[in-house]
Amino acid sequence: MPSANARSGIAVATFAGGCLWCLQPAYDRLEGVLSITPGYTGGTKSDPTDEEVLDGDTGHAEAIEVVFDPGKITYEKLLDIYWHNIDPLTANAQFCDHGTQYRTAIFYHDDMQRKLAKSAKAKLEASGVLSGPIVTQIAKAGAFYPAKDYRPEFFDRNSEQYAFYRSGCGRDVRLRQVWGAAAAID
Repeated sequence: MPSANARSGIAVATFAGGCLWCLQPAYDRLEGVLSITPGYTGGTKSDPTDEEVLDGDTGHAEAIEVVFDPGKITYEKLLDIYWHNIDPLTANAQFCDHGTQYRTAIFYHDDMQRKLAKSAKAKLEASGVLSGPIVTQIAKAGAFYPAKDYRPEFFDRNSEQYAFYRSGCGRDVRLRQVWGAAAAID
């Protein structure tokens, strides 16, 4: 059964996939995506600071919270975009960022999202497209803590620095290794 928000035309999806800067652009200009909030979730510390999460001491993952209109874009489409923007084969790291705060995870908000996420993961594993087992977690969404002001939309406000970070981190090279022609390269 969809959540009350989904029935009213608004739903929330939460994805962790390494650095916040790198997941945000994949969803930023999609029709049906109403807002994207970078932040932290999945840990034990209430209201963590950016520095505490970056130090890896809170158990939180860097994540984005995507508010969307399911009448314009489906959760399945958001999942497909997510998978092709991460390396689901590497535990506790994404590209040049290492630590549990950079793990990949899908945080579901209701039973339908849980079922769809598990189904998408199972289909990917069975497809033979990937060269190993998927280590991406699927976990119930909990408290989400927005990142401080300097991090949201970093990729737009600092496009040259973001491009340098993305290239220097080996993101696009690794996505091509993992996904081949289906890689999500901006």
